Amino acid sequence: MTGKIVRSDAEWRRRLTPEQYRITRLKETEPAHSGWYRTFDGPGAYCCVCCGEPVFHSRDKFRAPSPWPAFRSPAASRCVRERKELFHLVIRSEVLCSRCDAHLGYQVEDRSSPTGRRYLINSLALSFFEEQQEAVVLYQGRHGRPLAGCPEHPAGRLSSGVV
Repeated sequence: MTGKIVRSDAEWRRRLTPEQYRITRLKETEPAHSGWYRTFDGPGAYCCVCCGEPVFHSRDKFRAPSPWPAFRSPAASRCVRERKELFHLVIRSEVLCSRCDAHLGYQVEDRSSPTGRRYLINSLALSFFEEQQEAVVLYQGRHGRPLAGCPEHPAGRLSSGVV
C-alpha cells in the first residue's frame, strides 16, 4: 500500500460516477445480481475504484451462490481493513480499502471456503487489471467511460491503454 489518500467530498464526487460515489463513499450496496464482475472470470487484479489499490486477485475469486462477486481473501491483508458493525441486529464486517477508506462490501463467515471467510464485494467499488503476458489493461466495465482507480496507482503506469 502506498500513502493514505484523503480527499474532500467534492473531489470524490468529481472523480467518481454517481453510482461509484454512492457505493464507495456513502456506503451503499449495489442491487443484487447487477454487478459487472459477479460472473466475470478474467485473470488479473481487482483494484479499488477510488484510489487504484489492488485489493483482490482473480485467483481468490470464486463462483458462490451470492448476488455479488465473492473472494476467499484479499490480495494482501494490508490492502483492506474490516470494521465490525451492527445491521438489523446482526454483526457483520464492513470491508474498506486501507488506502482511501472506500466502502468495498462485506465479509461473512463461510465454512465452505478454505479461509472460512467470504468477501462479498460491490462491482462498482472495483476496477480490473487484466494480466496479459507483460501488459496490463484496465477494463471500463459497462459504464462506457474510464473508471477512476487503477491508472492512478503506480501499477497503472504499466497500462497498455484503456479498452
